[in-house]
Amino acid sequence: MTETNWAGNVAYIARRIHRPTTLEQVQEIVRAAANVRVLGSRHTFNTIADSAELISLSSMPSDVIVDSKTKTVSVPAGLRYGELAQQLEAEGLALHNTASLPHVSVGGAIATGTHGSGDRNGNLSTAVAGVQLVTSSGELLEFARGDPEFDGVVVNLGALGAVTRLRLDFEPTYLARQTVYEGLDWHAFYEHFDAVTSSGYSVSLLTTWAPASIEQVWVKQRESEARNAETLFGARAAQGQLHPAPGADPQNCTPQLGEPGVWWQRLPHFRLEFEPSLGDELQTEYMVSREHAVAAIDVVRGLADRIRPLLVVSEIRTVAADGLWMSPEFQRDTVCLHFTWQRRQPEVEALLVDLESELAPLDARPHWGKLFAARAESIAAMYPRLPQFLRLVDQLDPRGVFSNTWFRERVRF
Repeated sequence: MTETNWAGNVAYIARRIHRPTTLEQVQEIVRAAANVRVLGSRHTFNTIADSAELISLSSMPSDVIVDSKTKTVSVPAGLRYGELAQQLEAEGLALHNTASLPHVSVGGAIATGTHGSGDRNGNLSTAVAGVQLVTSSGELLEFARGDPEFDGVVVNLGALGAVTRLRLDFEPTYLARQTVYEGLDWHAFYEHFDAVTSSGYSVSLLTTWAPASIEQVWVKQRESEARNAETLFGARAAQGQLHPAPGADPQNCTPQLGEPGVWWQRLPHFRLEFEPSLGDELQTEYMVSREHAVAAIDVVRGLADRIRPLLVVSEIRTVAADGLWMSPEFQRDTVCLHFTWQRRQPEVEALLVDLESELAPLDARPHWGKLFAARAESIAAMYPRLPQFLRLVDQLDPRGVFSNTWFRERVRF
């Protein structure tokens, strides 16, 4: 049977998928391989994870080790965020943020710079305090925050080695609530942009780029900072559960209506026990500096008549700047423009060429794990530390074991 990604739009070329149960087996597999990559939860929409051989870490020990002294937790890279969250909650602990989906693996999400939302919240990779990886020689290396190469190792694009464990910062558990507002007028959004994005701990705006208004604003607040409001600059609080995609059944979404609950049951949009999002979809996302947000949104609105026939829904989120070399938020507070597409890949890819051309003057960085058209020569200028990252790749993987076609086309300039 041909193995595919979660969405079914990528069929992996791998002739073998290894399922090691010990770290020593991972080392043996990597040492013997000519070309191999680690396969996470398969929630990528391009061939970033593709290789002649693949390693699934799903059968590795799932032990989560809490270090109260350093306030970090050691986590197996193959563990899904939703499963980690439940183990942390049992210890009275929490993470600073989550992605929209709790189904993604910790290692894969961190390697691609996956994020949640919030003006003051860094992406998920900013919680990493340590990385354990197996190099192409089979050597086991440990990197810790503060090491000279650490900022290049975290968002690694799967190119440095097989990441087997990570240490993440934790904090005490907390309650959160989410309220969805409907019908935010575009003029009100432009006028009150900063106030809208800072109206909660995590804020997501869901839109189909209709001319009059943004359909939904998901405001997630920590209970300690929660403010009840029936309106948000003219948008009104929804009276029932909603799905981000217009008209979709909200049963697989986390509780709304301002009902308090533990953090991991409010910060994601979707519940772990259900199929994530819609399933039969494609995704694209571009990250622009916050100062260019309005200009980027105007670009998308200008192409709305071409976008809407292919679109399920778009999401606008904010993420704080960080110092991780290959992070899409490197050195800039960011506004993220996400697109969930219908499964019409040739038409979507043709549209992306024009969309990226319009966004190019704004240095829009694509999400590493999603569909985009740009090649390495145009992406290189957006990442000032790319030369250092490529030197690190050559240092840790001189045999090119972890390289693949995607990496050579999209990164190695």
